[in-house]
Amino acid sequence: MTNVTKDSLSGIVLTKHISFTTNEFCRACGADQTIVIRMVEEGVIEAAGPAPDWEFHGEALVRAQRAMRLIEDLGVNLAGAALALDLLDRMEELEATALRVESGL
Repeated sequence: MTNVTKDSLSGIVLTKHISFTTNEFCRACGADQTIVIRMVEEGVIEAAGPAPDWEFHGEALVRAQRAMRLIEDLGVNLAGAALALDLLDRMEELEATALRVESGL
């Protein structure tokens, strides 16, 4: 029999209604506060409320994590990550539209 520890799996279930404080958001996306502030300034993610008491939603966390992967894996800067994410979002929208057209909706 194998031993499985409780720490072997961890994660966050994201919905549109979940929100994070700035500190929680930084921990969840693995970025320090300076990078998160720059992500907001560059339009990579959106924050609600006045700085520094921002509130972030689940969708922003997904975008921030994708941006961090682009930055770390491909070496793009934040402006490049924002552009890439916007283009990826647009591609997903177009694919969804194409599927609706193909299915006759």
